[in-house]
Amino acid sequence: MNIGMLWFDNDPNTPLAVKVQKAAEYYQKKYGRQPDTCLVHPAMLVEAQAEVEKILVAPLKTLLPNHLWIGVKEKAPAGAD
Repeated sequence: MNIGMLWFDNDPNTPLAVKVQKAAEYYQKKYGRQPDTCLVHPAMLVEAQAEVEKILVAPLKTLLPNHLWIGVKEKAPAGAD
């Protein structure tokens, strides 16, 4: 994912799934499409990756804690291997 929306939520009482849902709802309203990928700092994930309502949640070590980078994963061009 090269383009996405950065979302910040540092509430320690809110589970990651709820944070992803809130960010996805805002993304949908703002951009008119449903996100399918959310990248987070590895410390925010219990497992290597997860899924929240059809949104893949994966780690990205260069992302700061409490930040979510949410958007739509690019499709590979036809014939690209």
